[in-house]
Amino acid sequence: MTRAAIVGSRRITGLSAGVIAELVAELGPLWHERQQAKLASRPRQRRVGAGAKHRLVFVDRLLATLVHLRHGVTHDMLACWFGVDRSTITRAVGEVRPLLAERGCTIGPGVRLRTLAEVVDHLGAGERTGIIDGTGIRVRRPAAGRRNRDTFISGKNKQNAVRSMVVTDGEGRVLWCSPTEPGSCADITHARQLGLVKLLAGGPVVEILADAGYQGLGAQTGGRVVTPPHRKFKKNAPDWYEEMHERQRKTHSSRRIRVEHGIAHLKNWRALARHLGRREHICDTVQAVAGLLSHQQTADLNPRRQR
Repeated sequence: MTRAAIVGSRRITGLSAGVIAELVAELGPLWHERQQAKLASRPRQRRVGAGAKHRLVFVDRLLATLVHLRHGVTHDMLACWFGVDRSTITRAVGEVRPLLAERGCTIGPGVRLRTLAEVVDHLGAGERTGIIDGTGIRVRRPAAGRRNRDTFISGKNKQNAVRSMVVTDGEGRVLWCSPTEPGSCADITHARQLGLVKLLAGGPVVEILADAGYQGLGAQTGGRVVTPPHRKFKKNAPDWYEEMHERQRKTHSSRRIRVEHGIAHLKNWRALARHLGRREHICDTVQAVAGLLSHQQTADLNPRRQR
């Protein structure tokens, strides 16, 4: 009954029944293969496959992980729903979440983007416009005395967080989410660390829209990164200049706003609104949610796909 209720309502997982079926078909054999390899990797007194069988089959493990990511439901609650022990749910989420993170972002049937280089090539091949922006995800405060504890404090939001760079196309579809950095890392510094300057300067000619936090990348990438216009007059600006600057700023903002919509869709998943688990798992969580969201967006654009 639990399985049918979760699959039958898109509000519970954020995914249609057709997308869930595709995830089961894709990840099920991979999960089983890794489980068999783990069992065979250590000395055994009984053959592989002997002994008690899993009470929580892979389909239920996947559904439990999706509900946990979507709504932040505790492992104790999920254990009650599926009739297993809490440790079983914890182990299931720990096994399925990396599988989801490794999938990358789906942009078409069988087409995945897993690295920033692939995203840049995809945008260049289709002469598409990309949009980038950084987003913060609240995390638990590091314990007192922990080394580099202050690096997680975001100067902008005055809270403990990690940051990820989100890349969308001109329509706001999520193409990629970067690995996370501590909250004190500036957006432009994170972009440079990811190699965006080198990829754009020596890669295809693409247009990347960004906010004022990335000002300076335009000169380093030959104008490929477009940021809001600078103010030439700090005081006593002529009326005509104020009007022109405001018009240019609004034009840029109206095009760049699509990335904010993409980030809002990501934050609809409770695990990214505020991450309550271990900080070591936040990177896999970001990659997993981005891949799931992009898969559903691709399915919604294809009217022939089963929902």
